[in-house]
Amino acid sequence: MSLIRLQNISRRYQMGAETIHALREVSLEIDRGEYVAIMGPSGSGKSTLMNLVGCLDTPSSGSYELNGVNTSEMDDNQLAGIRNREIGFVFQTFNLLPRANALRNVELPLIYAGLSNEERKTMALDALTQVGLADRIHHKPNELSGGQRQRVAVARALVTNPSIILADEPTGNLDSRTGEEIMALFETLSRKGNTLIVVTHEEEVARHARRILRIRDGLIASDEKTEKKSGVDAVLAVL
Repeated sequence: MSLIRLQNISRRYQMGAETIHALREVSLEIDRGEYVAIMGPSGSGKSTLMNLVGCLDTPSSGSYELNGVNTSEMDDNQLAGIRNREIGFVFQTFNLLPRANALRNVELPLIYAGLSNEERKTMALDALTQVGLADRIHHKPNELSGGQRQRVAVARALVTNPSIILADEPTGNLDSRTGEEIMALFETLSRKGNTLIVVTHEEEVARHARRILRIRDGLIASDEKTEKKSGVDAVLAVL
């Protein structure tokens, strides 16, 4: 069973008398362990697709199943529960609390899980170690470089062990060298079997993925596999 299954998804917005068709009957399946890039110019529908996959919005028609659960008609509270359990978000602007150190920022998603203070700290430290920041846990965002702040954001996305890591323009606020470092980190996470979906308009970012979806005018214009193996395939090849 696919981790993500969209069937005939459409999203329409009403702008006065005009109806905007952001997505038009899109069908898509993504398996566990895939590394997918979603590309498209402004207004193509890629951000709308990201919002639907991330349970930040619901479709006007069609169905979306995440991990076997139909999310299409859920209310806001149900969608929030799905987001907290199933999805780790990485944003272009980092979205870190400025007065909290790295460890505290990464702990935040765990507060809603009802874990003890010690459990939260242990899990947050493990996530920061995975992204190479074990020696920066007490640093606040203004004491970290842009790349380090994005690594904290990645650790925060990882800490709940989500089904999907969804990254929206993750290198948009970084210089090219630091952006490559973040994409190398994503490749490492992919090799470990994480499911990654990266939304981008940059070819240099998309080429790191194993599958590239190109969105245009609310439709999937192309769906191409790259030569690289997915994280799961790479593990199986070694065994």
